[in-house]
Formats: sequence, C-alpha cells, structure tokens
Amino acid sequence: MSDIENVAENVLENATDSVADNTAENDNNNYNMISRYKKREQAFILSFESLFTDCVDVDELADNAVDGNDEHMSDYAIMCAKGILENSQQIDELISANLKKGWKLNRISKVSLAVMRLAIFEMLFVEDVPVSVSINEAVEIAKKYSVPDDSSFVNGVLGAVAKSINE
Repeated sequence: MSDIENVAENVLENATDSVADNTAENDNNNYNMISRYKKREQAFILSFESLFTDCVDVDELADNAVDGNDEHMSDYAIMCAKGILENSQQIDELISANLKKGWKLNRISKVSLAVMRLAIFEMLFVEDVPVSVSINEAVEIAKKYSVPDDSSFVNGVLGAVAKSINE
C-alpha cells in the first residue's frame, strides 16, 4: 500500500471514529457541548473533503456528512470551512511564503494542507483563538490523521507563518 493510500485510509478511519464519538454526543442533545477541538476536527474534515471534490458548497458537504453519518456539523466548523474556501488564495500564499526552499504547495500532503489552512484561517480571522492554540491544535490533528513526520512539518510552517503575521 502506498503512503497516499495509507494516509487516506488513516483519515477515513479516524474520521469514522470521530463521527461515532460525535454521534454519541448528539444522541444526548449536546450539540453546543462539543469541544472546540471536535469543532476544529469537523472543520478539518470539511476542508479536507473539499480538496477532493468540485463541490465548493460547504453547506452541501456538511449536509452529506450529516446524512452519511448522523453527525451534527457545528456552526464553527461550517464557518471555518467557508472562510478557508473564501480566503484560500491568501492562506495558500502565506503557506507558500513560509515553506523551506525547494518546497511547493503541491508537494504538501492533503492532510497537512487542510490542517494548516484551518490554523492559518483561525490566526487571521478568529480573534478569540490565540495563535498558539491554533498551532497546537493543528499539530494534534496532524498527529491523529497523518504520518508521524507531518506534525513536525505543520508545526514548523505554522510557526513561521505566525512570525510573519506578527511582523
């Protein structure tokens, strides 16, 4: 099995586990009690899915996730996913500008790209989330959904992006 197939299988496996966790929460009508981490994870999943489809309608992606998994998609996840799509050019320019020499955006795994887009969106547009929290949560999501080295890569790029934003 190739690395790409392993990563895709890992994302699907972890997404299924996440859906099951959220379904249990939803059965208790705790929609508003979902942790910010779970909401970020949902936003990551929507952003990741959008990389593989021509569908740019986040509401449709969220509806499909709900229909297929009985999962309630949080407003925060939908807001982030929409914001990522609307600001993807600006976000991708920040990623590209902070990659090491020789790296291009198209070399980055889809998991890492989706995770970094989410963190950078939060850094730029979500005022109540500290930059350090966005970076830490992105690293944790990368650890869960990607190969081991990706979390260090994500951390390094996001650290550089954070510095460039503050300059």
